[in-house]
Amino acid sequence: MSEQPQRFARRACAWPPRPPKPEHVRLISEAELHSWIVHEDDAVVVLNKPGDVVCHPSKAGPWSSLVGAVREGLGLAQVHLVFRLDRETSGVVVIAKTAAVASRLQKAMQERRVGKAYLAILAGELRAAQSVDQPLGDDLESPVFIKTAVRAEGEGGATARTHFQPIAAANGFTFARVVTETGRKHQIRAHAQWLGHSLVGDKIYGPDARLYLDFIDSGWSERLAEKLLLPRQALHCAEIDLREAGLDAVFTAPLAADMRAFAAARGLLG
Repeated sequence: MSEQPQRFARRACAWPPRPPKPEHVRLISEAELHSWIVHEDDAVVVLNKPGDVVCHPSKAGPWSSLVGAVREGLGLAQVHLVFRLDRETSGVVVIAKTAAVASRLQKAMQERRVGKAYLAILAGELRAAQSVDQPLGDDLESPVFIKTAVRAEGEGGATARTHFQPIAAANGFTFARVVTETGRKHQIRAHAQWLGHSLVGDKIYGPDARLYLDFIDSGWSERLAEKLLLPRQALHCAEIDLREAGLDAVFTAPLAADMRAFAAARGLLG
């Protein structure tokens, strides 16, 4: 057996032995969808996505994903997801109504002409700003197949830069503004773990990646609540600036209610 298959054999995969259970599928109502719309015009639809909604279409029907719900609920012939968020990340999502607009915005992303800022709650107290310039690639040692980790560029890592700016730190936690220069998979989450300040509630990059597999198998539980404190990672896309991408707009979304309550209870909000 070659070295590569041996590496993959040590890693656990959440599929196909773990098909989505009907009780775990989150369906979107039409009223919810309309309440999430931040902005809509002939070019784009901008939404404030909750932290329990999938962006990409799924096999559970159109109302099980943000893209499917937008297509159905707004009666659009085509939709193009330009800026996606992980399922458990809340905040600003931009969906283009035409292929031309999507292409323009995606090119702007590749050329780093789109500004994105996040709000996060980190474990531990980060007292000073930190910039992480560490390449990211597949974590071949993790039990979770989709996990990313810091890896040398010659060993499969790709350039990744993230800036963490603490807003408040108290009682063992930090409320921070996070800005990314690149857009790697799970970039903020992987860099936060590398810093030693994982996101609160992160099932993969938190205290034990196997908690993610437990969640896939059995859903949220008291055991997970004790270890993770929040039922999803405390990450919120607060702002997307498209002015250099050809759209004269900066779209924002207020901090999600669950993160606000957690931060307030720990003295992180004024």
